[in-house]
Amino acid sequence: MSFHDELVAQTAHERNGLLSIPIIQSALAGRIARDDYVAFLNQAFHHVRHTVPLLMACGARLPARLEWLRTAVGEYIEEEMGHHEWVLDDIAACGEDRAAAEASSPSLATELMVSYAYDTIQRGNPVGFFGMVLVLEGTSVALATRAANTLQTSLDLPRNAFSYLLSHGDLDIEHVGFFKRLMDRIDDEGDKAAIVHAARRFYVLYGDIFRTLRDGGARLAEAA
Repeated sequence: MSFHDELVAQTAHERNGLLSIPIIQSALAGRIARDDYVAFLNQAFHHVRHTVPLLMACGARLPARLEWLRTAVGEYIEEEMGHHEWVLDDIAACGEDRAAAEASSPSLATELMVSYAYDTIQRGNPVGFFGMVLVLEGTSVALATRAANTLQTSLDLPRNAFSYLLSHGDLDIEHVGFFKRLMDRIDDEGDKAAIVHAARRFYVLYGDIFRTLRDGGARLAEAA
């Protein structure tokens, strides 16, 4: 079994826990309010704005033996530039104040997930950051386009209010193949363990953003 397949298998329990969160299931069925969608976009902005800085930090911390992975991180950076602007565009298309969203603070759940990502890179094994990539890109492929199409109808919002979900759903399908090839080149057991560990944590941390979306992230769910 390839390492990518092992990674998916070893984190299946946590992935299923994320996908079964009630508000996610409600969104896929078109049963959430416009305020829920706007709240999601606000939190998405607060973690997407860190994607490029996190990738840069990860690339800087990778050891010389993983120079090939540093090159791949550079490709990711080029792809991810400016995606937080898509989220702000969607917020504005929903009739909300773009500047206010940009100036707002993240929820506790979002802040903790982002902080853990930086901590993984700076204090732990920087390769573990790819556990976050698995969670966010894998979730986008599984949910983004489907949710956008359903919510556009149920919320009666314009198509340009879903640019982040639609663009990420399409882009991340391409990224999944790239990610799989990268993971299958990982041959160090310590690196593999760091990625699996981080992915399990990120499934829970990302899930907490959704679990607490309606109370501003003030109450964290118990870790799985």
